[in-house]
Amino acid sequence: MTSNDGQPPMTDAAVGETTMVDLPSVRRLEAVGFRAWPAASVHYDGSWLIRLTAGHASKRLNSVNPLDPSDYRDIPLRLEKAGKRFADYGRPLTVRQTPLTPPQLIAYMDNEGWDAFGHSLVLTADLAEREFGDGIDHLPIKDIGRFVDARILIGREEPRTKPALTEIINAIRPECGLFLFEDLEIGPTAVSLVVQDNDLAGIMQFAVAEGVRRKGVGSALLDASLRWARLKGAKKAWLQVEAENEAAVELYRKAGFAEVYRYLYRTPGA
Repeated sequence: MTSNDGQPPMTDAAVGETTMVDLPSVRRLEAVGFRAWPAASVHYDGSWLIRLTAGHASKRLNSVNPLDPSDYRDIPLRLEKAGKRFADYGRPLTVRQTPLTPPQLIAYMDNEGWDAFGHSLVLTADLAEREFGDGIDHLPIKDIGRFVDARILIGREEPRTKPALTEIINAIRPECGLFLFEDLEIGPTAVSLVVQDNDLAGIMQFAVAEGVRRKGVGSALLDASLRWARLKGAKKAWLQVEAENEAAVELYRKAGFAEVYRYLYRTPGA
């Protein structure tokens, strides 16, 4: 079996799995993911993409992202140089390990005792033939400040992160849909940011308030987000979710999402 670039699908050794992955699909999803959640600073060292953002501690915005399994020259020197960039931002050196990460780099980090954390899944769902039923159509809101306030409240995040989160959303170039569910008595109950990029739609910042979980709110929000995405021309939806978030993984799988690949983060051991 070969992928559509003529190369055999690679085993997802990046996360210790034997599942076969399709590298062209991984590359495309990685590219749209970077556009959907833009970092303030972007620097290339060969095919290693270094993303840094001073105002927000998101791992996706502060990590080294190798994009070519064959680019493994001068690993110690390049990691040292990247570490200096991270230090300038007050961040720990972090490598995002995906199926595109060179096996030699993975072996180096293993041998050096680097920690592994943040195991996550990348899932996709076909929208072309999706049946949405008779649910209510919800329109996205235009007020980014209101959306960010709700996201911070639901996620129980620090209010001081508002300027950075607002800046990130404003920097997204593809069209966005900001979805906010509210209850007259308890306030915001769920939020979702949908990034429409050609025929792909990314579900970002998806969060449901703890008091209304497992009551159908998440399913309704996801349905509204996907309806809007298909109306805008998306044929496939994608999202990233931490593997340990079992409730979210269950919600997405019930909605027809299937795993494409996995990734995790690595930092030098103590």
